[in-house]
Formats: sequence, structure tokens, C-alpha cells
Amino acid sequence: MIAGIKRQPPAGFTLVEVMVALAVVALAVPALLFTLYQQLEGTEYLRDRSMASWVAANRLNELKLVVAKQGAVPEGQLSGETRLAQRDWYWWIEQEGTEVPGFIRVDINVATEETAEQGLHTLTAFISAGSPQ
Repeated sequence: MIAGIKRQPPAGFTLVEVMVALAVVALAVPALLFTLYQQLEGTEYLRDRSMASWVAANRLNELKLVVAKQGAVPEGQLSGETRLAQRDWYWWIEQEGTEVPGFIRVDINVATEETAEQGLHTLTAFISAGSPQ
């Protein structure tokens, strides 16, 4: 060793430090991708629920117009298909009487598949069954 000159430690990362950093990145990236995928699925689900609620509201308003024109709620279960936002939506309307004379309970279910057992959105409303007598 030369007098008065100190030896400097080598600059940079060692192989072990680089391998540990790569291991951390290898574990973190799939976790982040999984979280991102879940967020995308959640966003898609919320979009579908919003669209289904619009379809149900449209069906309710059309039913109100039919009741206003005919003076009575159509009998039986109603069902059909609607196209909204370049997608097919399947809906069915179930109705039942209430304890209040002149009013009927209407459940409007909307799904993305025709054979769905449970709808994506259900709208429940109470409408006047016609003019009281």
C-alpha cells in the first residue's frame, strides 16, 4: 500500500444484490397484474349493472305508458330482448297484487343472457293498476 492513498471500495451492485432485486420484481409484477385485472373486471361489472338499470328503467316507463293507454296492467309475465350500447339485454317483468287496492308490484329483471336464472339488475316498482272503480 502506498503511503497516504486509501483503497476505494468497488462501486456498483454485487451479483447477490442484483439477484435479490430481480426476485422482488418477479414477485411484485404478477401481484400488480392480478390487481389490475381485478380492477378491470370490477369496472366491467359496474358498467353492465349501470346499463342493466337503464334497461329496467326504460321497461318501467314503457309499462307506465301502456297502463296509461289501456287503463290496466297487461296480464301474465312479460319478457323480451332490448338492444342497448351494441349489446343484447334480456328482461322479464313479473307482477303481483298488493294489499293496497288499485296498486300492483312490478319486478323488472334484466340479464345479459337469455337463460340467466338471476338477473344482473332488478327494479321493483309499485304502479297504479288502473282507474279506481
